[in-house]
Amino acid sequence: MPNPRVINSDTFPFQFDILVVGSGAAGLYAALCLPTHLRIGLITKDSLNQGSSNWAQGGIAAAIDPSDAPALHFEDTIHAGAGLCDHEAVKFLVDNAAAAIESLLEIGVAFDRYGQKLAMTLEAAHSRPRVLHSADTTGRAIVDRLTAKVLQRPNIQVLSQALALSLWLNRQTGHCQGISLLYQGQISWVRASAVIIATGGGGQVFAQTTNPEVSTGDGVALAWRAGAIVRDLEFFQFHPTALTKPGAPRFLISEAVRGEGAHLVDAQGDRFAFNYHPDGELAPRDVVSRAIFNHLQKTATSTGHNHVYLDLNSISKERINYRFPNIINVCQQWGIDVLGQPIPVAPAAHYWMGGIACDLMSRTSIPGLYAIGETASTGVHGANRLASNSLLECLVFAAQLAQVEIEPNSAKQKSPSLSIEEGDWESELEQIALVRQSLTQLMWQSAGISRSQAVLESASAQVSSWREELAALDVSQYVLNLAPKQTVKFLSSDAERQLRIAAETFNLLDIGYLILKSAAFRTESRGGHHRSDYPQSSSSWQVNTLVQGERWWKSPQLSLSLVLREIAG
Repeated sequence: MPNPRVINSDTFPFQFDILVVGSGAAGLYAALCLPTHLRIGLITKDSLNQGSSNWAQGGIAAAIDPSDAPALHFEDTIHAGAGLCDHEAVKFLVDNAAAAIESLLEIGVAFDRYGQKLAMTLEAAHSRPRVLHSADTTGRAIVDRLTAKVLQRPNIQVLSQALALSLWLNRQTGHCQGISLLYQGQISWVRASAVIIATGGGGQVFAQTTNPEVSTGDGVALAWRAGAIVRDLEFFQFHPTALTKPGAPRFLISEAVRGEGAHLVDAQGDRFAFNYHPDGELAPRDVVSRAIFNHLQKTATSTGHNHVYLDLNSISKERINYRFPNIINVCQQWGIDVLGQPIPVAPAAHYWMGGIACDLMSRTSIPGLYAIGETASTGVHGANRLASNSLLECLVFAAQLAQVEIEPNSAKQKSPSLSIEEGDWESELEQIALVRQSLTQLMWQSAGISRSQAVLESASAQVSSWREELAALDVSQYVLNLAPKQTVKFLSSDAERQLRIAAETFNLLDIGYLILKSAAFRTESRGGHHRSDYPQSSSSWQVNTLVQGERWWKSPQLSLSLVLREIAG
C-alpha cells in the first residue's frame, strides 16, 4: 500500500511552510528536526535512499570514548583542513557530536559493538579510534532509520521523482519564497516560507567518481544562478581507493580498510606510500591520492598499470568478514576475492569541500534559503575533509534547524496559469548527451588530482562555449528562463525524462565552470587543490574563495557568519 504521505498528482499542494530539497542524511534529519507544527515538503529527485549518504561506508566520527576528547577531534579536523577550517564551526561540530550520536541511537541505528561498548575504528588523519560504524554500510544504516522516521511523520510529505529546477525569489525583497519543480509531467511553482537545500555533492562532473548518479551539483548550481554566495569550490577531495577494474563502477573501498591495517602496494608488491609521507597509507586523503597519482606516473611506462593495489593480508580473515561484508560482496561480483588477492584501486572524485556559503544556523546569503550537508560550505572541512566528518556534519547542522523561526506560509496560493505543451526534445538530447560525456572527461583531465593554469583556462573556455551552445536550445527555456508562476504541463510521455537530463547537464556545466574558474583563481596548492605550477601553499592564500555571479574574491579567515553579515549589511 502506498504511504499516505507520499504525494500524488491528485493531492499535490502548491505550498508548504518549508521545502527540503534532498533526501540524504542531511535532508532527512532536517525534516525530522524542524518544528512539527510546520508543513514540510521533502523533495527527492529519485526514490528515498539513493543519495551519497546511503553509500557512506566508513562511519561517523565522534569523540565519545573516555580516551578521546572533542579537543583532539578539533585538532585533527583543523590539521586535515590545511589552514582553511572555520575554527568556530569546527568547535561547534565536535562539541555537538555526542548529541548527534545519541539521537541516532535513540532512533535505533545499530552501530557495531564490542560487548556493550560501541566499537570504534581508526581512520586516516585521526589521532584516536573514534569512527563508529555499522559493518561497512554505516550510511545505509543511518539513512534507513531516518527514512522510516520521516515516513511516520504526518507533517512531512514526500515528493519522489521530483527535480528542483530553480529557486523562486521575491522580486521586491530578494527573499526565497519557493522553487520551480519538475514533477509528474509538469513544471510547477511551489511556494514556501523557507527552502532548505540538501542536494549533496557534484562528483558526477568528473569521469571517475565514487558518487551515485544523482550527485550532479544541483543545489550549488541553483543557488549560484539565483545570486547566492558560494565558497571554496576548487576544493574537491579525491578518494585514494576506488575499485578500478574495466566495466566496474568506481566503488569506494572504505578508508576503514586502511585503518584496519591494509597496505597499498604497486604492481611489484612494493609498499610505496611511505615514500611520499611518513604516515604512509594513513596520511590525509589528498596526500595518499597524490602519492598514488605520482607513483603511477613514475611506473606506468614500465608496468602499463592504471591502478595500484590494496592488500588486506595483514588483517585476519575473521576481521575482514566481520567489518567489510559489503566490500567483499561487491568485489566478488567483479571476480575479486579480497581474502586471497589484492583489490585494484585508484583515486576517484569523492567529496566536495566547497558549496553554498552558510553560517552556523545554515543560513545563506539569500534570506529564506538554507543549505546543509555536502552542498553547504559550513567551514568545517577547510581545504580537505577529515574522514567520517561528513555524516556528522549533516546531523549537527541539520539539528540547528529545530530553532528556525519562520512565519507559517498562510498566503493564499492562487490557481497558477497553465500552459499545455507537446514537450519533445529528443532531437536535442543527442547534443546534450555528447556535451555531458565530454564535460566529465574534460574535468577529470583538467581539474582532477593535479591542475595547471593553461589547462584550467583552456578547459574553462570550452565549458563556457558548451554553456552558450546548450542555452540556445529550445529545452533550455524550461530550465533557465521559465517565468515564475507559469505552470507548464507536457503531453509527451518522454518530456520529464528529457527535461531531467537537460537540467542535470546544465547544472553540471555550471559547477564545472565554477570549479575550473575557482581552481585557476587560487594560485597555490592546498588540501584537495593541487597545482603543478604552484606546488607549494602560500600564506597569502590562507583565505577563502568567495563567488557571487561572475565575481571572484578572497575572504579573510573570519567566521562565516561575520562574512555573511558583512555582505548583507
